[in-house]
Amino acid sequence: MISEPELVGEDGPGSSSDVVSGFDQEQGPAAGRRRRGHGALWGVAGALAASAVWAAAVFGYGLGGDGKPDSRGYRVASDSCAAMELKALSKAVGQPVAEPATELDGIEHPALHRISCTVNFTAAVLKVPGGEEDSGWATGYHASLTAELHKETDPRPEFEASSTLTEFDGTGVDRVERVPDLGDLAYLLVMEDESMSVRVVDGGAVVTLTLASWMSPPDMDQGRAGPPGGLDRPEMLAYRADLISDTRAVMKALKTG
Repeated sequence: MISEPELVGEDGPGSSSDVVSGFDQEQGPAAGRRRRGHGALWGVAGALAASAVWAAAVFGYGLGGDGKPDSRGYRVASDSCAAMELKALSKAVGQPVAEPATELDGIEHPALHRISCTVNFTAAVLKVPGGEEDSGWATGYHASLTAELHKETDPRPEFEASSTLTEFDGTGVDRVERVPDLGDLAYLLVMEDESMSVRVVDGGAVVTLTLASWMSPPDMDQGRAGPPGGLDRPEMLAYRADLISDTRAVMKALKTG
């Protein structure tokens, strides 16, 4: 994983006790006065360095003058699930069967607004391999959106750290890919259960859009261990570009909604 350089603070020469006191026991008061000037130079250099670090934080991490993350115009509220139109995925995997459903784990707090939404796409019955007869097995997709707007603390350091996880929400991470030109920083996560997530941080906003697939037997009570030979779970990576495109559209809608 790519990580930002870490700034390590160290005490400069001007922090020694003899400079603070203004008196050098080996050379006398005059030398102490000279060293006070030397300490002052270090003080100026330290102030300049601190200013540079603060400027890097403001422009690199999207912090405002008050140290809070920039909202970048995002709005996250109870009705924000309407941003989940998913036009690209609808063309690729089937139309949604209903409007996005709002999950119950939403948060509306002065420090954080959060919503979770889900969409189920139209299911399809699979054909028997090599024939036109229905197998009875059904397959389909569902998508989930989590959008957070952090108002007090910058989410980017924690977001960057999470890109190194080998497990996310209880599911193993198969691989992580950087997504260019999306927000401040974005990753595509391919999970061991073959679901995919695009995670983006943009100022104080963190957006995660996930696509997953499912397969269902004709009779859940038959106790089958798996589908018959030739019936495979849908290939998720074929929809990678659609997932990224819809993530971009969701982010735009959260700004205008």
